[in-house]
Amino acid sequence: MNLTDPIFTCADKARDHLEQTRWPHGPVCPHCGVVNEATAIKGRSARAGLYQCNACRDQFTITVGTVFERSKVPLNKWLLATYLMASSKKGISAHQIGRTLGVTYKTAWFMCHRIREAMTETSPAPLGGPDKTVEADETFIGGREKNKHVNKRQFTRGAGAKQAVVTLVERDGRARSFHVANVNAKTLRPIIMTSVHRTSHLMTDGASFYVKPGQEFASHEAVDHKSGEYVRGKAHSNTAENFFSILKRGIIGTFHHVSEAHLKRYLAEFDFRYSNRSGLGINDAMRTDEALRMIAGKRLMYRRAGEAAYA
Repeated sequence: MNLTDPIFTCADKARDHLEQTRWPHGPVCPHCGVVNEATAIKGRSARAGLYQCNACRDQFTITVGTVFERSKVPLNKWLLATYLMASSKKGISAHQIGRTLGVTYKTAWFMCHRIREAMTETSPAPLGGPDKTVEADETFIGGREKNKHVNKRQFTRGAGAKQAVVTLVERDGRARSFHVANVNAKTLRPIIMTSVHRTSHLMTDGASFYVKPGQEFASHEAVDHKSGEYVRGKAHSNTAENFFSILKRGIIGTFHHVSEAHLKRYLAEFDFRYSNRSGLGINDAMRTDEALRMIAGKRLMYRRAGEAAYA
């Protein structure tokens, strides 16, 4: 798969590829869920790719019930935008997407957020497991550098405030990030308990809010950054730090500014690429197809600027 692939230049080829990716066993009715019991509707008056379910008699296309539904943007441009976002390690700006696809910035911005929503895990399995290690760490995104220490003591909102992000990284596995209001035991414990398998080995820095949650796992080891300790045998949080380096380079170098309202979707984008990285044997084409398989049930609409609603 490359930029000259027919699925990026022809809407019919794009539709065929999307159907093969999402419907490997035949058309799936989004209304009743019946598999391979639909008839393709042909004729001049029929829309391309239209099916009628033989069970519930409703009509549908491959985009019904997905983030692509009711979009006037050709399907080949949707697939190209998905490929560009899935293959860009540090992200790609909506301005660049707009120039590449030949659409307005407003359209490109909306497309990017829809694709980020598709990349969001809906029912994620816990990270880790028996004999597996999960690292937990926190960082601060955006705002003014002089406010970094203020935000660490007490999260503040308004101009210059940094946004707190907590990330859980499974060594040789997935990453999962959360935008939190405050970095303390009250906010972090529920996240760690619900996102990490209790049989895992937890690795953190020396922050006090990891002490009690760590007691509920197979083991918990912490390194003391304040004393200059960063690695002690298998104990370290360097994997999480590496994830943060990619995240921050993307936000600073590509997006420049990320609003608090949409930070969670940018985090989902970086989590998705990290969890489907080349180091796990996943190439750009495979990563793109995985994103296309996740587009269902996440239709995202904007009523007014900054106000999101789900259909």
